[in-house]
Amino acid sequence: MNFFDYHNDEMMCEGVRLGEIAERVGTPAYIYSKRALLDAFHEFDSAFAGIDHLVCYSMKANSNLNVCKIFYTAGSGVDCNSGGEFFRALKAGVDPHRIIFTGVGKTEEEMRMVLQHDVMMIKVESFEELNVLNDVAASMSNGLSEKKIAPVGIRINPDVDPKTHPYISTGLSENKFGIEASQALNAYELAASLPNLRITGIDMHIGSQITQVEPFVEACNKMAELTAKLKQRGIVLEHFDIGGGLGVSYNGSNSGSNPGSDSPTPRQFADSLRPVLKHVGCKILFEPGRFLTANAGILVTKVLYTKQNKKKNFVIVDAAMNDLLRPSLYNAFHEIKPVKKTKNETITADIVGPVCESGDFLAKNREIQKSKRGELLAVMSAGAYGFVMSSNYNSRRRAAEVIVDGTKFFIARERETYDNLVQNEHLIDGLK
Repeated sequence: MNFFDYHNDEMMCEGVRLGEIAERVGTPAYIYSKRALLDAFHEFDSAFAGIDHLVCYSMKANSNLNVCKIFYTAGSGVDCNSGGEFFRALKAGVDPHRIIFTGVGKTEEEMRMVLQHDVMMIKVESFEELNVLNDVAASMSNGLSEKKIAPVGIRINPDVDPKTHPYISTGLSENKFGIEASQALNAYELAASLPNLRITGIDMHIGSQITQVEPFVEACNKMAELTAKLKQRGIVLEHFDIGGGLGVSYNGSNSGSNPGSDSPTPRQFADSLRPVLKHVGCKILFEPGRFLTANAGILVTKVLYTKQNKKKNFVIVDAAMNDLLRPSLYNAFHEIKPVKKTKNETITADIVGPVCESGDFLAKNREIQKSKRGELLAVMSAGAYGFVMSSNYNSRRRAAEVIVDGTKFFIARERETYDNLVQNEHLIDGLK
């Protein structure tokens, strides 16, 4: 179901006019639909009914405290990729026993932080990290009576091509992630020999925005074979974590099922994996992020100016690459719609922001309703990797975030003030 739709030619989020939200919080602003978030979660979770599993929301997609809380309250665990994400998850009220802690470059400070809170699992990505984690846990122990044991899953790189953008491919041997499959048995034997580690699982994550099930099936088969070999050696796993990466449609559809797109639905995804997963003998963990949030959020921006030259029409808006980086970074497509439909002609234009870079654009050569100064545009499918990748480049203040619940809306994050931009800086006396 689409929770961003028109009523009397004006776009609504659930039961609230986008124009009403913009009048209250200004622009640019990220707006999320609670019902869309929950619909996507329940669609994914129910697809694996009959399989012992836990969906762990990947906070890197959207780390807003309220978004995290919505998923956790619905029954999700949480996947955190940094000390900051872990801190935010705790602030959102998440039980640490429902948190997976990931990351290719964890610091000792982060290891201590999560061990103090007894997380479900720490995913390790190198031989050296196994030794460091063991040493950190040992340093936190108080003799045999209070021995700190780190629960460990090992991330294996299955060398599978996910057929996605190279910047978000994570499961090939050329990528920095995980331990190569040929060294996996050695890694588990090392982990088993270290006194302050307890092996709990195996993990993979082959990429993001994957629109085919075959790479997942290939990688899961490799991991299942490895799980069986480990069992033969007396290493029995509790968790089999296949990561995230299920793609979504960026055509403006707000349904998690992505009708009309090439991306598989959760049901198709589950049906393809079920023959493998039902035999591994472990609890299956999933780490969806984009699938749960991308089409549950939009970025509303206001037209500042329009202009033309001999070659181009330009629509200059108040959202920029610092607000939504994906188009500039990946040349990613986001559908852009007028908040109010008019009878204006359709033109082809570049929708660009105020930042002093030619790479500052939201869309290029896009057919769009001719806009006027002061009108609002909705950048669709912006709920994932939107605000979390935003910055203060050009000393621009980061946008507000709003959550809509039925006919009400709530400010989940205030727009930054100018004081926020300098709150951690100090002018040094005597500096010439």
